[in-house]
Amino acid sequence: MRARSSTTDPRPAATTSYREIVRQLADAQKAVASGAPPYSILVNRRVGRLLAAWAYRRGLVPDSVTAISAVITFAAIALVPTLAPTWWLGIVVWVGLALGYAFDSADGQVARLRGGGSLAGEWLDHVVDSVKLSSLHLAVLVMAYRFADLSSAAWLLVPVGFALVAAVSFFTMILNDKLREVHAARHGGPARRVVPTSVARRLLLLPTDYGILVLSFLTLGWPRVFFVIYTVLFVANLGHLVLALRKWRRDMVEIDSVTGEAR
Repeated sequence: MRARSSTTDPRPAATTSYREIVRQLADAQKAVASGAPPYSILVNRRVGRLLAAWAYRRGLVPDSVTAISAVITFAAIALVPTLAPTWWLGIVVWVGLALGYAFDSADGQVARLRGGGSLAGEWLDHVVDSVKLSSLHLAVLVMAYRFADLSSAAWLLVPVGFALVAAVSFFTMILNDKLREVHAARHGGPARRVVPTSVARRLLLLPTDYGILVLSFLTLGWPRVFFVIYTVLFVANLGHLVLALRKWRRDMVEIDSVTGEAR
């Protein structure tokens, strides 16, 4: 979701104070995307800022920060289908997923501190995110099969459906951005429209926030409770995707009508 640099910054990062780096990141923070959910903006981005300042002062490049995010995230995901659910496991998984998510935000912020981004960095970021989104729901599928005393095997279709919704949502959002960039390069104009989002709408988007999904793992020690919450989040994400696909399709048709292109 962001281009990142893998080059070595010639500036001595350690000579800049931690607080000064945090302030620089806050001043240079990119605009909030339309429809961005609250946890990602109000919590994860700010925690990522603190981690980015730490990483920058230690001379870490963005790809190294991405690697840290991947190791922590996938270690937490691996615990879900492997160990029997307990209250302490839920806490460990939540901490791992939340910390991995924060480092995922930090890599792009490190790139801004280092003065630019790269296609290779953006590619790596997207690949890690796509694997994370699919593997997390597959881990829940195995956990539910092994440990959750579900009333019917049909409930196992929930994590399967959630994995599909997550993959389609992620791919389509990336595709939307890329198609708009292609349109802007060919015909001019902004690559992305910034539309103000009301507080009420952002609150409605909470169930679609990855950070809220991560929070649900705090109830992992009570598999039935967890699965009820997980199912509610799935239904909310499915509903959002259906509505979003209609809107995104209309956006593409509108762009075609402006440029005179048709299929």
